[in-house]
Amino acid sequence: MSTRIKKRLLFIVAILGASFRLSAQDTLLEHYIREAFSRNQGLQQRNFQFDKSLYALQEARSLFYPSVSLIGDYTRADGGRTIDIPIGDLLNNVYSSLNQLTGTNNFPQLKNQSVLLNPDNFYDAKLHTTLPLINTEIWYANKIRKENISLQQAAVNVYKRKLVKDLKTAYYQYYQSCRVVEIYNAAMLLVDENIRVNKSFIANGVTNTTALTRSQAEQQKIITNITSAENQRTLAKAYFNFLLNKPLNDTILLDSTTFAAASLLPVADTGTITKREELTQLEQQKKIATLQYRQSSAYLVPKLSTFLDLGSQGFNWAVDNKSRYYLWGVHLQWDIFTAGQQKHKAQQAAMEIKTADAAYSETYSALQFALTTAYNNYHTAVANYRNAQTQLGLSEKYYRDQFKVYKAGQLLYLELLDAQNQLTNARLQVAVAFAGVQTTMADIELQAAAYQLQ
Repeated sequence: MSTRIKKRLLFIVAILGASFRLSAQDTLLEHYIREAFSRNQGLQQRNFQFDKSLYALQEARSLFYPSVSLIGDYTRADGGRTIDIPIGDLLNNVYSSLNQLTGTNNFPQLKNQSVLLNPDNFYDAKLHTTLPLINTEIWYANKIRKENISLQQAAVNVYKRKLVKDLKTAYYQYYQSCRVVEIYNAAMLLVDENIRVNKSFIANGVTNTTALTRSQAEQQKIITNITSAENQRTLAKAYFNFLLNKPLNDTILLDSTTFAAASLLPVADTGTITKREELTQLEQQKKIATLQYRQSSAYLVPKLSTFLDLGSQGFNWAVDNKSRYYLWGVHLQWDIFTAGQQKHKAQQAAMEIKTADAAYSETYSALQFALTTAYNNYHTAVANYRNAQTQLGLSEKYYRDQFKVYKAGQLLYLELLDAQNQLTNARLQVAVAFAGVQTTMADIELQAAAYQLQ
C-alpha cells in the first residue's frame, strides 16, 4: 500500500475515531449553543439594550421620590440703580433739638443714604427639596418603562432563536463539508486502486496505457475536488466560530450522536406560532402606544408638587440666627390651553395603536406561512434523503459488480469509471440530503418556537 493511501486511511480513521469518542459525551451542539448565548456579540448588544431598559425603569421610579439639591449664590456688585434715603434731612433737626434740650452731643448729625439695589458681597446657600404630589406624566412614564422591559426581553429572545437556528445550520454545514472531504478521499482510494490494477494489467500485457492515463487524469480531478472541499470546510468552520465569537480557525468537535441516522426523528405538523416572540413584541408595542395615548389624553389633570428650602443668606459671609431661613410652598401647574399640542400627541399615539394592530395581523400571517413552508421543506428533505440512501445502496452494489468484471478483464475502464463516479455522487447526495433534513428541522424549531430558551 502506498504512503498516500496510508495517510488518507489514517485521516479517515482519525475523524471516525473522534466522532465515536464524542458520542459518549453530552450533546456538543447544546454546549455550543450555550456558549453562543454568552459570547455572541450580536446577542450581547441586545442584552445591553435590555439592561438599559431596566435602568430606565429605575430612573422613572426615582421620579416619585424627593429630589434634594444644594444651591448656592454669591454676588459682588458696584453701580447700577440705587434707592436714596434722606435720613439726614428727616432726623438732623430733631437731633439738634434733642442736643439743646439735654445739653449734650449724644445725637450726631446723619448723612443722607444712597443704597445700591444690587446686593454687594452677598451670599445665599440653601438645600432645595422638591416632591411631586400629582403628576400623570411620571405615572405613565413608569408604566411605559415597565412594558418596554418586556419588549426588550422579547427582542433578546427573538435574536436567541435566530442564533440557535443559524448556529445549528452552520454546524450541519460544517459536518457536511467534512463528509464531502471524506467522500472525496474515499474516491481517491478507489482511483489509486484502479491505477494499481491498470499498472498490473500493463505489466502482464493485458491492456495498453489508455486506461492508466485515464485513471491518472481522474486522480488529478479528485485532487482538485479535495482542495475545493477543504476550502469549503475552512469557510464553514470560520462562520461557525464567528457566531461563537471565537478565533475563526478554532477546532470544532463533531458529535456522532447528532449526526446518526437515528437522530432524524419524525416531526409532526403540530407546531404553532403562538409562542413566537415577534408577536409578543408587537403586543408590547401596542400596550406602549396605548399608554402613550392615555398619557397625552390626561393633560387636563393638573400637576401638583411641593418644595422646601433650608438655607442661610447674608452679607460678608455672616451666619447667625438672622441669616438662617426656611421656605416651604406648593406649586400648581394646570395646562388649560396648549393650542391643541396634547390633543395632536394623543392622535399620533392612536395611529401607533392602529399601526401595531395592522403589523400584528400581517406578522401573524407571515409567521404562519413560514411555519407551513418549513414543514413542507422538511417533508421534501426527508423524501430526498430516503431516495439518496436507496440510490447509494444501488450505486455501491453496481460498483462492486463492475469492479469484479473489470478485474476479470471483461469490462472497459470507462464503464468502471462511470460506476465509480455514480458511487461518489451518491455518497455526496446522501451527505447533502442528510444535512438538508437537519437544517429543515432547525427551521421548524425556529418557526414553532420549540427550542427551550434558558
